Amino acid sequence: MTAMRKIHYFSGFSNENDKAIFNLEEDYGAHHYDRINLVVRHAKGCWLTDEKGNKYLDCLAAYSAANSGHHHPTITNAVMDALIGNYASVLSNVVFTDPLGIFLSEAAKFAPQMAPRFGNYGNKVLPKNGGVESVETAVKTMRYFGFKHKKIADGNQEIIVFNENFHGRTISIVSFSSNQKYKQGFGPLTPGFVSVEFGNLEQVKKAINKNTCGILVEPMQGEGGMKIPPKGFLKGLRNLCDEHDLLLICDEIQVGMGRTGKKFCFEHDNIVPDGVILGKALSGGLIPLSVFITNAKIMDMVFSKGSDGSTFGGYPLACVAGTAALKVFEEEKLAEQSAKKGKILKKRIEAIAKKSPHVKEVRGKGLFIGIEVKENNAMEFCRKLLKLGLIVNDSHGHTIRISPPLIINEEEMDFMVKQLEKVLVD
Repeated sequence: MTAMRKIHYFSGFSNENDKAIFNLEEDYGAHHYDRINLVVRHAKGCWLTDEKGNKYLDCLAAYSAANSGHHHPTITNAVMDALIGNYASVLSNVVFTDPLGIFLSEAAKFAPQMAPRFGNYGNKVLPKNGGVESVETAVKTMRYFGFKHKKIADGNQEIIVFNENFHGRTISIVSFSSNQKYKQGFGPLTPGFVSVEFGNLEQVKKAINKNTCGILVEPMQGEGGMKIPPKGFLKGLRNLCDEHDLLLICDEIQVGMGRTGKKFCFEHDNIVPDGVILGKALSGGLIPLSVFITNAKIMDMVFSKGSDGSTFGGYPLACVAGTAALKVFEEEKLAEQSAKKGKILKKRIEAIAKKSPHVKEVRGKGLFIGIEVKENNAMEFCRKLLKLGLIVNDSHGHTIRISPPLIINEEEMDFMVKQLEKVLVD
């Protein structure tokens, strides 16, 4: 008699089945995401596993939060050691902790000298939790710079942003979003933002006036459709900011830390901004952690005792994860991996596009690749790919986003390309 093969289930945190989890979310959660019917029970490296042991290649990496792969052993072990060693708990900011001090120094040195036109004073770092909190920190910095340095009347400061941007969903940030769903019904909205076409330097020039204090830009747009600006666009922004004494802030929450094949996306245009925002991958995807990094002179000008604060911003466990993640980034040369693998992967996807009746354009840098489809129905392809073992999502309705962990290997890329070909080539 043949023995029955035992099926191994990956239950993860609980023994509740998938249907029970769907019901719990339906009954007790806000319905603010359009989800696919998959409950992930296990995540390791580039793979996600469901209740029945089915594996899915993660081609999203949680929108670049898992650049180093899920549960990277170096980062995971650092977090576990902190918990077991009793130096992970949140503490009042009235005291000092060595995880914070060490993380701040490593993050400050991770970036080049910000705002070099203000002098070589080194960088300073203000840590927060989710990325949008650090975007808010950057907005405060630009506004205070306008008030203190440029003598703009408080309340009149203006910041130039770009159409189809995505910087988060707090009230201030959605106030300058192009997506009406992000802000409709949530008014009154925050004034002080002027939005122009992404990549259009002439519109930026026209938008600058006596109250302009800064420019906030994503060096590449992710949520806006995986858009790459024209070559020289960032350099043009840098020149305008120098000419008009404005702060240029780059939001690199999605495109930084190796995602586009360089440590920072702004390096593709060979510029240095006045400040940079990092998040997501900064802690290896394990703990919410974000930072705003700028020249020490600017940081000290803007923030004084009591002008800002966050209970969990920069707390010990997050800093331990952040320090370990920065170590992994450097030691495993994740930016170099992204550049090399991204070039190969993009070329193979472009070969598929030539045979596909559905693909309009393939664009991207490093492992940040968008496949724009002609029928504006990217999510239909995403759902088909899910059935074939790929986790992807759409960007702006018309583009399939490909952004796997930077540690993806050749065999995994082969699997991805094979499945993409199945759904994109009839």
